[in-house]
Amino acid sequence: MHYSHGQLNYSIYAYAQSYADGHMEVTHQHDRIQLLHTLSGVIHVQTAEGIWVIPPSKGIWIPENKEHSITIFGEVEARGIFVDPFARADFNTQCCVVAIPRLLSELINQAVEIKDDILPHTRNERLLELILDELRFLEEIPFQLPEAQSQVLKEICQNIKADLSIVNNLKNIALQYHLSTKTLSRLFQKELNMSFSVWLRQAKLLQALTDLEMKKPILNTALDLGYESPSAFSYMFKREMGMTPTEYLKKKSK
Repeated sequence: MHYSHGQLNYSIYAYAQSYADGHMEVTHQHDRIQLLHTLSGVIHVQTAEGIWVIPPSKGIWIPENKEHSITIFGEVEARGIFVDPFARADFNTQCCVVAIPRLLSELINQAVEIKDDILPHTRNERLLELILDELRFLEEIPFQLPEAQSQVLKEICQNIKADLSIVNNLKNIALQYHLSTKTLSRLFQKELNMSFSVWLRQAKLLQALTDLEMKKPILNTALDLGYESPSAFSYMFKREMGMTPTEYLKKKSK
């Protein structure tokens, strides 16, 4: 595993890391905020609140002391920073997936190369201070699949995610688990803060991002997610991502 980082004697330091496909890191935590940003491949981050999916050009903000585990899909080239939570007064205190602007990405690349101590009134200090300022304006992206709390809803969600090609609807699932549709609907809203249909669409979108990054053909991805045709899958993908799967792949390859 390749690993390099900038200077450590400051409230922020940057690092570059390469991960092999299938690499996993068991549950752990850091005493600093972590921003993990992928240039290639997909990273799944699991917390008690759910799963967060980070495709290329996106990042995940992980607050200090937040327990999390990591799973790698594809060959991942990552950049990241560790930040003193008191470096700024208004940092986000919740996990979230964020867009990584080009400016911030380049600033992090530059910070990785810092090998000297950070001295006052130097270019390196100004560079790191600018990163700290930029972190306060990150755009959040809803690439999270929340985790159920009750045992019955956990089982329902796990079974659905195990085979997303099955056409699921609220009525059939309720019958299978001897629940009323009203009760099941309330469980999704109460525990996951979203309806069943929104949760299912989100589960399929996040799996699609992972499958496409793993170079699964669009047709296979669509069928494996339970869509009758690539066009139906493309419609969902464009509605959520603002572009078709083909456009997404072209943009990612540039």
